[in-house]
Amino acid sequence: MFHIIWSIIVGFIIGLIARWIVPGAEHMGFIMTVVVGIVGSVIGGFIGTLFKKPEPGQKFHTAGFLMSIVGAVILVYLLRFVQH
Repeated sequence: MFHIIWSIIVGFIIGLIARWIVPGAEHMGFIMTVVVGIVGSVIGGFIGTLFKKPEPGQKFHTAGFLMSIVGAVILVYLLRFVQH
């Protein structure tokens, strides 16, 4: 249960950072921001593990976090392209 809550919190933060990086106004609510953050985290985390594997037992993976932001930014651009 705590894992789901943590995913929502981190997804929201990643979604906010991605919306801040992408220029222009994005008319997304809380739920869409969380979804963009979570999906971007999944995409970016996968790409991050291709570059560098986390150490066993490591709780925070820097490459995964940075690539989560990159994945969410790409997703925001894709959503903008699809909506217009």
